[in-house]
Amino acid sequence: MTSPGSSPSPSPDGSTTDGLLSLHGPEFAADPEGVYRRLRAYGPIAPVELSPGVPGMLVTDYDVALEILRDQVRFPRDARRWQQGIPPDCPVLPIMAYRPTCNLTDDPLRSRLREAVTDALDRVDQNALRTFVERSASRLIGRMSPLGEADLRTEYALVLPLLVFNELCGCPAELGERMVAAVREVLKWENSEEANMTLGLAVLELMALKRENPGQDVTTWLMEHPAELTDEEVAHQIVMIVGAGSELAQNLIVNTLRLLLSDERFGGGLSGGSLSVEDALDEVLWTDPPLANFGISYPVEPLDFHGVRLPADQPVVISFAAANNDPSTRAEDRAGNRAHLSWGVGPHACPAQGQARILATVAIEKLLDGLPDMELAVPAEELTWRPGFIQRALSSLPVRFPAAPEPAPPPLAEPCPVTEAGDDDVPETPTAPGAEEPPAPQAPARWWRRLANWWAGDTD
Repeated sequence: MTSPGSSPSPSPDGSTTDGLLSLHGPEFAADPEGVYRRLRAYGPIAPVELSPGVPGMLVTDYDVALEILRDQVRFPRDARRWQQGIPPDCPVLPIMAYRPTCNLTDDPLRSRLREAVTDALDRVDQNALRTFVERSASRLIGRMSPLGEADLRTEYALVLPLLVFNELCGCPAELGERMVAAVREVLKWENSEEANMTLGLAVLELMALKRENPGQDVTTWLMEHPAELTDEEVAHQIVMIVGAGSELAQNLIVNTLRLLLSDERFGGGLSGGSLSVEDALDEVLWTDPPLANFGISYPVEPLDFHGVRLPADQPVVISFAAANNDPSTRAEDRAGNRAHLSWGVGPHACPAQGQARILATVAIEKLLDGLPDMELAVPAEELTWRPGFIQRALSSLPVRFPAAPEPAPPPLAEPCPVTEAGDDDVPETPTAPGAEEPPAPQAPARWWRRLANWWAGDTD
């Protein structure tokens, strides 16, 4: 075994490297499985570089990952000790820094936040959610079908989750688009500090809107929950739900479509293949999960764990992708097997996995029905992946298909509420991203300035 900073042992193919193996840059994005294979030579946990000058320990073993994910005592999620030594312009800091969310905190705070988030999401009508996704997907497909070609990432998989999460949180389209655009900027690992501030201000606008005009939506339910979340806590739960949720849903849809369009097991005109969309989703969650490496914890003291010395306050990152494909546990036939780690396990498991699965399944089924003869516009091996150790995300997914003779349908405009509504409630109307929205009510100046300053890091 080795410790961070020492020379790595030879990889199985006999090659060696100087220093830590990098999880950033285009090389890792192009062949993460090759890097995981080399890291397994270290044992179940290996030293890596998460970002230039930022070391960490990556867990590649399935059983060891399970043990860590279930252990809040030895592996707490609070990043504040670690981030004291990280410069504010570090590109991974906005993603890894402490936030009071149910996935980045420990008990008892985690339990209180988790209860509020779970209760709010449980109030979402799943049948109405499915209907909303179907109608929104049909309109997006109608826009693409006369053209004969499309980038399924930017024209479909990026837009559809945005519409859904806007609807869930009662968020005007322009505001939701700003939130998700900021998350995408953060995940480019460039100008992350500025993008993080843009994201925070957009969330504060949404909260100001809901403070003046409460609705039957997740934002309002969080603000009014008996757990009495603070303004700061509500803001961060919204970032988690809208920002992270829409980005990961986008990647799950795109990665599954890539599999369907490039794997002969799903042949026969796609819809007539031997495996179902549900099978394809499970395959992607095993092999190419949209959240490839996360579940980060920070031991508070040096820890000897499975033959590896873990430094205090250094990130221990779970590789969901590597652990899912651990050769010691991988089975040849995993159809119907959902024991992958891609939604997380234990107290920090994803609270929105049910909604995410409905969104992805309906989005893909509607696309296969609407464009049954589509095919990749470039060879699968020429598709490129966005850099970054956290997400597994294609840069684009270009396809071609026979153009439909009908003109494109009108923009999205039909109301279809997915949250609870009383008889007198008028649901907000979803609109296409970029459509003009009325300005949000101005927030009380003192409340706005206090929360904005706090988000920027001014705690005085």
